[in-house]
Amino acid sequence: MTPKTKKRLISAIEYLFFLGLGFGLLWLSFHKLEYSEIKQDILEAEYYWLFIALVFAIGSHILRALRWNMLINAMGYKTRLSTTFFAVMIGYLANTAVPRMGEFMRCGVLSKKEKIPFNSLFGTVISERFLDLVMLAIIIVLVIVFQIDLVGVYVGDIFEPLLKSVFSNLTSIILFVGGFFLLIGITIWFLWQSREWIKSFSFYTKVRGFVDGLLDGIKTVLKIKQKWLFILYTVLIWLFYGIMVYMPVLMLQETNHLSFIDGLTILAIGSLGIVAPVPGGIGAYHFIVKSILVELYSVEPNAAGAFAAITHAGQTILNVVVGALSYFYMMVVTKKQKPVNQ
Repeated sequence: MTPKTKKRLISAIEYLFFLGLGFGLLWLSFHKLEYSEIKQDILEAEYYWLFIALVFAIGSHILRALRWNMLINAMGYKTRLSTTFFAVMIGYLANTAVPRMGEFMRCGVLSKKEKIPFNSLFGTVISERFLDLVMLAIIIVLVIVFQIDLVGVYVGDIFEPLLKSVFSNLTSIILFVGGFFLLIGITIWFLWQSREWIKSFSFYTKVRGFVDGLLDGIKTVLKIKQKWLFILYTVLIWLFYGIMVYMPVLMLQETNHLSFIDGLTILAIGSLGIVAPVPGGIGAYHFIVKSILVELYSVEPNAAGAFAAITHAGQTILNVVVGALSYFYMMVVTKKQKPVNQ
């Protein structure tokens, strides 16, 4: 078996494992529910609220493309908004099939289309993700502040047994932290001592060039001239996310009493299901969102399951349809379109 074949086999096994994990979580989410009641909730849902949510979802993707353009332009490259938007949607399409593939896919598509170095584009995506992580952290803090009683108990019930088992005493904490930093220190020392030996390898120049381009992309945030506009785009993206999550709450009678802050809670904690390493967040999203609705807000389990199923399906259909159309447009319709950076 060649190394390439072995790598593909390992990737396939890993993919099937997480896909199986997703379906396992999906089964755990629904196996005790009454399917007839879930079907009734799905049929009786007021879907115009979901349609409004999907409009805001498209709006957030357009804003993401505008924000990404600012980072790319700060590196001295020019991009069309349409091309960047289509690349973003192709990324979401890829994430639906393979977790975390979207970041590579959208950078690859835009790199090929506009003749921009892939590593520089990927560096801008890392900057984007860091800012999104900061915004998510802010939302989580707001959720905790406004709903400390509800969220505190919920998070405590989830993590307290784990924390007690891992960190049962002060000694284990010290050993864990000390071992972590010791491992980092040994790794840095080894790399420093072996730097001349590492430079002798042929791949070093390629890796160094890739890393330099990556760092250039990351540092583009500091080069942006209109920083307040960049921050505004970031805030609006997450505001649209909040509206996108809250609108479907109004679809069902069992959930339409929830507030916008409750919607932010679903967004904050439910994001863990989307970033989980399962294809399209399947199972993980349903499990977490259903748990939030039932445990925090005492929503009837069947209605909670219906809500999770409808919202996940709506987002998935949007990403697949718009992503596929974007791929067709980029690869077929505008195939002969000349890159801006020529």
